[in-house]
Order: sequence, then structure tokens, then C-alpha cells
Amino acid sequence: MANSLLIPLNDSVASRAVVDFLINMSFCPEGCRITLIHVFRKPTSGEELMGKKFMDEQPAKHKSLLEKAKQRLVSEKGLDPDQIDIQLLTDQYPSVTEGIIDFFTKGQYDMVVIGRKKMSKSEEFIMGDISVKLVRSLEKTSILVVKHG
Repeated sequence: MANSLLIPLNDSVASRAVVDFLINMSFCPEGCRITLIHVFRKPTSGEELMGKKFMDEQPAKHKSLLEKAKQRLVSEKGLDPDQIDIQLLTDQYPSVTEGIIDFFTKGQYDMVVIGRKKMSKSEEFIMGDISVKLVRSLEKTSILVVKHG
């Protein structure tokens, strides 16, 4: 059975570090399936203030981000493009973590690879840490956390 990886990405330095990590490591064997996802959470009041046009542009922006990551994995890592799927989770989840867990449990994945930026203790307390929540929630799976900064 081929390995399958679930890789949540967003427009962040930590997500770019995940793609760089995958490209630079002898990580994904032939036949490995990769699913790149972006999870939409319920918008904050600040995001809603940006207006309907801003909100309507977000799916295309994030699809482009996922396509660029896929293209890098194909061109720089030499992966077969048919091995890499792209998914936009446009149902708005209460949190990104809940979206990742929901998608993970509906599929068959061997590992989740996620980026993590350095946060102060107060930032982590206020905002939470997706990687820690995934490690706690997905106890019977492998979670690879790529730290940046």
C-alpha cells in the first residue's frame, strides 16, 4: 500500500517551509500520495469588514497557492503530478484544526505534515497551536511538524 500524506497549507512562512522541507528531503517514496489542502474557517469580524469582494477572492487566491506548491513539488522534487491532489475545504469550520481533523478522518492518510511558526507563550495561549491540537486529537497517526523561525 502506498503511503499517503495530508499537508495543510496557507499563505505563511511556515507553510512555505513545509514545501521546502519536502523538496529537500528524501521523504516521499514512489507511489506516495500527497493531498495539499487549505481549510477555510469562519471569517473574523475584521475579515468580514474587508468586504464581499475580498471574501469572494479568497478561494481563488488559496487555490493558486496550492497549485504553486504542487508545481514546486513536481518541478523541484520530480514527483508525478498525478500523485498530488489539491483540495479547498470551503465549508467554513469553527477552526482550522477542526477542518483538518474532519478531512483527515474522512480519508485514508498515514501522516499529516504541518508547518509551525515560532510563537511566544502568550501568543500560543491566545491563538492556540494547530500542530499541538493535531498531535493530541489524532493520537493514532503520525504528525510531522516542520518548525520555522
